[in-house]
Amino acid sequence: MPSLPHEHYDLHTYLHVPESHVWPSSHLHDHPTAAGAGEIPVVDIFGPDAASLVGAACRSPGAFYATGHGVSPRLLGDVESLARRLFSLPLRRKLLVSRRPGSVSGYGRPPLSSFFPKFMWSEGFTLVGDPLRFASLLWPHRHHFFCEVMEEYMKEMKKVGERVMRLMLLSLGLDEEEVDGIGAVAELARAAEALQLNSYPACPQPERAIGMAAHTDSGFLTVLHQSAGAGGLQVLREDGGSGLCRWVAVPPRPDALVVNVGDLFHLLSNGRFKNVRHRAVVNRFDHRVSAAYFIGPPDHLKIGPINKLVDMGLGPIFRPVTWPEYLGLRTRLFDKALDALKLHN
Repeated sequence: MPSLPHEHYDLHTYLHVPESHVWPSSHLHDHPTAAGAGEIPVVDIFGPDAASLVGAACRSPGAFYATGHGVSPRLLGDVESLARRLFSLPLRRKLLVSRRPGSVSGYGRPPLSSFFPKFMWSEGFTLVGDPLRFASLLWPHRHHFFCEVMEEYMKEMKKVGERVMRLMLLSLGLDEEEVDGIGAVAELARAAEALQLNSYPACPQPERAIGMAAHTDSGFLTVLHQSAGAGGLQVLREDGGSGLCRWVAVPPRPDALVVNVGDLFHLLSNGRFKNVRHRAVVNRFDHRVSAAYFIGPPDHLKIGPINKLVDMGLGPIFRPVTWPEYLGLRTRLFDKALDALKLHN
């Protein structure tokens, strides 16, 4: 699909959705939308049945609310407040830290924008590594608090991610010793990680726009904090065994983070866990923000199906791949990247 030109829009100023952001009805309504919410499992990740409940949620729908995570409400509130502070800056100031070609970090539209003929009603700021370089440009004399909060948040999210990954592997029938022997776990100290702050401004015509187009995440898993108020996150869920799918709302809960299964854990589990397809819709009155933490393997580590999970008759479904190699495939193939890794026995 053709890439869009590199214009930037101040979405907070529009009284009507410009043609550049108007999505066809066939995309916005590709599946029915469930009338209510409450269809995503809730799991206390330190509860007595945490592993089995996490495993069931990861098989279907591939997402769940994680409670009992131990991240302080104070920290979550600070992250949300700073995200709003960042996105409320004048556009010219935000463009000082715009994402450069070939770079992951910085301000701009979602990286997946290049796969679609229309712009999304959102803006984002991606952070990999030390936040000081960007924060000092945004707030030359008042950036220290931003850096401290983002560093603390990533540290806490990594703890949650490590806990959930261990539960996911235990639920697949591995014991503690086997889990520790898996490279993806043994090298979690050097895991690749990124923080994505997302902004979805109030939209004057929400029925014509999309906040974030439907996609799966590329890494092992994503841990998401959503701002209070209006929801926007939706996951695609199959209706029983009918093969029919619906978009199901995942509204914010004050006691929970949202965990999504990513492509590389789908691969690691030899297809047992669902890499959940999700999107974000917008609304007319509320400015929604979120903070998504992505965790994946170190760049050098090849990820393939765990031997114990390979069916003797079927064999591995996918060939091993490093995360940079997989991201390269995603750049070219988007949601067909996993198919390119399938082994045809």
